[in-house]
Amino acid sequence: MRPRARTALALAGLAAAAPVLAGCSSSALGQQAEQGDSKGYISGDGTRQQVPVAERGAPVELSGTTTDGSEVDLADWRGSVVVVNVWYAACGPCRVEAPDLAAVAAETAPAGVRFVGVNTEDDAGTAAAFERTFSIPYPSVLDAADGEALLALRGTVPPQAVPSTVILDTRGRPAARVLGRVEPDVLTGLVEDVLAEDAA
Repeated sequence: MRPRARTALALAGLAAAAPVLAGCSSSALGQQAEQGDSKGYISGDGTRQQVPVAERGAPVELSGTTTDGSEVDLADWRGSVVVVNVWYAACGPCRVEAPDLAAVAAETAPAGVRFVGVNTEDDAGTAAAFERTFSIPYPSVLDAADGEALLALRGTVPPQAVPSTVILDTRGRPAARVLGRVEPDVLTGLVEDVLAEDAA
């Protein structure tokens, strides 16, 4: 059985003042994303946290245009567990974790789990080349122009923490997150925990 991450810490209740250090940094972000929302976050070193069901906030409202020009709106995916991965092509840790994300996406698809990327830096051609290289089976929203998708994750993902991965419950609320590269066993365990909530 895969190990499960069971650190039950509310995102809103973390101790303040720890500076955010990530595997990569992102520069094309609006100032709104940086106004206090990253306070209290731990460095992007693979730190994982889960939020108890009773302490989760509002659903994430995230939509945008993907690398192939189609539109994605997470509101249409309510009822499914959703994994959101923040990345860009030149980010070293993003490249390292990409095959693992693709594998977990394929493994959990039969359970109805949906994956979506948020690309913070690249144009469609660069992002699409990355997706082909790593056989990514899920769409990514292109967010370099306005940062709106990343803003939708404010309070959950610090703007500097790329890569980051957020698991949303079936109501679209952040249930868990990993800042930095996510290990496949950790991601699978977090997803299984959220899936088990509905079964319970």
